[in-house]
Amino acid sequence: MSVAHFHGLCQRYKGRAVEIRMKDGKVHRGIIRHVDNSRVYLQPLGRPGGLGGFGWGWGWGVTGFGIGLALGGILGLALIPGFWI
Repeated sequence: MSVAHFHGLCQRYKGRAVEIRMKDGKVHRGIIRHVDNSRVYLQPLGRPGGLGGFGWGWGWGVTGFGIGLALGGILGLALIPGFWI
């Protein structure tokens, strides 16, 4: 799939919980907080150690949007069913 395709999906799913599979095999789960021309920013789900809930303080660095993932590195994106904020 193209970068434009994933950019459109990420824009459409902004504010929703998603699972993103990367080309390098990593899987990221979180809520889409921001999308720009090259990255999607997630607020990760859960806490370190698998304690559940939202991990406050996770990835909220310089950007303030969470963990930034390159749109060109995305292999697949799916909504996480049954998750509401």
